[in-house]
Amino acid sequence: MSLQCGIVGLPNVGKSTLFNCLSTAKATAANFPFCTIEPNIGVITVPDERLFTLEEIVKPERVLPTTIEIVDIAGLVKGASKGEGLGNQFLGNIRNTDAILHVLRCFDDGNVIHVDGSVNPLRDKDIIDTELQIKDIESIDSKLAKLSRSAQAGDAAAKKTFEILKIYKAHLDSGQNARSAPVEEVDKEAIKDLQLLTAKPVMYVCNVDEQSVITGNNYTKQVEEALKNENAEILLICAKIESEIAELDREDQIMFLDELGLKESGVGRLIKSAYHLLDYATYFTAGKKEVRAWTITKGMKAPQAAGVIHSDFEKGFIRAEVIHYQDFVHYKSEAACRDNGKLNVEGKDYVVQDGDVMHFRFNV
Repeated sequence: MSLQCGIVGLPNVGKSTLFNCLSTAKATAANFPFCTIEPNIGVITVPDERLFTLEEIVKPERVLPTTIEIVDIAGLVKGASKGEGLGNQFLGNIRNTDAILHVLRCFDDGNVIHVDGSVNPLRDKDIIDTELQIKDIESIDSKLAKLSRSAQAGDAAAKKTFEILKIYKAHLDSGQNARSAPVEEVDKEAIKDLQLLTAKPVMYVCNVDEQSVITGNNYTKQVEEALKNENAEILLICAKIESEIAELDREDQIMFLDELGLKESGVGRLIKSAYHLLDYATYFTAGKKEVRAWTITKGMKAPQAAGVIHSDFEKGFIRAEVIHYQDFVHYKSEAACRDNGKLNVEGKDYVVQDGDVMHFRFNV
């Protein structure tokens, strides 16, 4: 399962700088709008201390962490929904992502120009929200037009979908995002094929100065107040600090963070927040060849989790041998866990838990 997050924001808010910190790929960072023309795609290694512990115990030939794809998408400007700037390209790129990382500039710096002349994160947020909402309304209007005749003719399914779409349209027309529309979870299937931009989970990343990375500032307080009813993830990151951290090895990173009074890097916190945002979890496979982390959705059952490795594992699933992470760490080996009754054989209905160490039996 590959998680893909799109970094969005107005030009010169720090998107490409943050992308460079996050990713093994490198985008050009420059002090002018539209520096990012094509969407840069990079891969983040997901930090997980449990992998280091399993590596020490198992001593495999290699260790493979799970990854997240990050897409740095061209800066959006007012009028993008009508094709201004690089709007149409932007909207096409973001439609394919699982979640949105919305970067807001929350720092003052006279040397970094702002496309609208002043720093105002709430105005910036509203500009992008409005552009995405306009595009979503266009998508809904198009589907309503297609369903209209069937709904009026008495087609029950078409009529129900028509009514659900009207709720979304009214919600968007009022200036709100689709993700907060007052519909039941089961009714959200009605818009799934539209891939509405404002229905995607969003994390607001406040790019702050070095002095504000722990406590925030007046800009971040404005953002927190404005979003208190949105149930959104908000993260404070100093892209400048993250760019310095990215150049250090692991031991030096720990020392540097300690000096700043931080427990972990912004990148680490961002990835954890992204997992929480999308309700993701991790299980492990551990053997002499490799120790590897795998990403699943919480609540996923054993056959589907096996399918993340290979579709044949799901098709021919027989059983799963499961050791809980803490038991594996305590007893130090699969054999010891089995001898002490800590290796469980589970069937098709087993719900995989975060941190499970698993071995699948299958037959195709």
